Amino acid sequence: MTTVAKNARLHIDWTRCDGRGLCAELLPKLLGRDDWGYPVVRDGAREPLIPREARTYARAAVNRCPRQALSLAASPPKAKRAR
Repeated sequence: MTTVAKNARLHIDWTRCDGRGLCAELLPKLLGRDDWGYPVVRDGAREPLIPREARTYARAAVNRCPRQALSLAASPPKAKRAR
């Protein structure tokens, strides 16, 4: 079983997704569904940050996606400002 990093983001591969909606059912606070069943990120982010309380469900969504359209991606570290 993989662990989800503190700064993990949910990546949706739109070329694989066919709108079955399992991810939206497992992550209702993070994802909604459009009229055709495709996931819609509630905060409008391209790759939403996964909150601590949703990490277990995010891992389940990735593992259960029938089209393998979901993955977890680590957020890039914040760049330091030049002085």
